[in-house]
Amino acid sequence: MNGSVPTRDHGGGIDAAAAYYGGARGDWLDLSTGINPIPYPVGHIAKQAWMALPDAAAMNGLLRAAREFWNVPDTAGIVAAPGASALIARLPGLVAGGEVCIPGPTYNEHAAAFRAAGWDVGDDPTAPVHVYVHPNNPDGRLAPAAARLPRSLTVIDESFCDICPDESLITLTDRPGVVVLKSFGKFWGLAGLRLGFAIGDPPMMTRLQEMLGPWAVSGPALGIGTRALQDWDWAVATRARLRADAARLDAMMARTGADPVGGTPLFRLYAVDDAQAWQDRLARVQIWSRVFPYSDTWLRLGLPGDEVDWARIAEALE
Repeated sequence: MNGSVPTRDHGGGIDAAAAYYGGARGDWLDLSTGINPIPYPVGHIAKQAWMALPDAAAMNGLLRAAREFWNVPDTAGIVAAPGASALIARLPGLVAGGEVCIPGPTYNEHAAAFRAAGWDVGDDPTAPVHVYVHPNNPDGRLAPAAARLPRSLTVIDESFCDICPDESLITLTDRPGVVVLKSFGKFWGLAGLRLGFAIGDPPMMTRLQEMLGPWAVSGPALGIGTRALQDWDWAVATRARLRADAARLDAMMARTGADPVGGTPLFRLYAVDDAQAWQDRLARVQIWSRVFPYSDTWLRLGLPGDEVDWARIAEALE
């Protein structure tokens, strides 16, 4: 599918995969993302959440739940947005332009956002702005000690950190210039809800809020997000399930000769002989995986959601 790969490489793209390999969208098992395949049960959504403009009380309730769930320092600011991507796009506007260090390979929207704003993007450790994805996508590495150094802006993207909360760098958000991002879509499995958070330097949070404008988060997202962030039992049980499922997938892949080389409990990264051939093989039975333009041997798989999906993978790997 080289001719259909977008400029910004992402998971997903089932419609394009189906058009190329065949099958209806509903036939496909999408393992190309790191989204929890068993989402948080959203439950009842009040009619008023759809009909009225989101009010301040609902937003304040969401932010209180977020502060408690992530143990946010009292002195840090917090902003809710329609997805972490909406925040990433605005981060370059927080400080004066120049050079940003984004150690790669990593999630490519950070570099795209800074380039679009006229910044030079590289890996120079002396750059005044640094961006770390923690744990990293796709290899799961944690941010280095350099993330703790003072700079005009340090962005720590913790979109996948809710599966390993003890590794969070949220305590750094009481320092000037530090911004930690949180994604609601990954761990809670509700990417379509579009909800994300920025936590950190209060003046920067004020600027981000102004950039986003009023009513940035929908009424349903406010209600569902608050409910989910208060459900600690669900979070604990989900972490245990994801760890067990990641180990199960590793064992299945190891029997094929694939070598686990990284990832998180939400997605696994394997070294294989030919990643494109692996993707093609799986796609011919309507299982979509993730390969990367910078590696011929890395194959990333998300987790299946039920025993039917597990059986499909086992059969495809035989």
